[in-house]
Amino acid sequence: MRPFTFLIATLSLFAGVIAVDIQKSVIISYPDTTPDSVVEQAKKAIIEGGGIITHEYHLIKGFAAKVGEKALDTIAAWGKEYNALIEEDQIVKGL
Repeated sequence: MRPFTFLIATLSLFAGVIAVDIQKSVIISYPDTTPDSVVEQAKKAIIEGGGIITHEYHLIKGFAAKVGEKALDTIAAWGKEYNALIEEDQIVKGL
């Protein structure tokens, strides 16, 4: 009976390990009137959540990042007041 108990414990541990927050590539942009502190707060939340900033834009107020779902939900909530646009980064193909 002990090997069966060991197997169940091992499978439970494995399930916990693979339940990691999935990272998404996103582009987050803000209107020009948004305070810089809001953008910096969003970048800080991404880094603290285990994500990375992959590019900072200069023509628009925003950045690209790889971020987990939990941090992305937090940033979306903060950005509602400033009309933040969060979109999945993807390749655009012509017709």
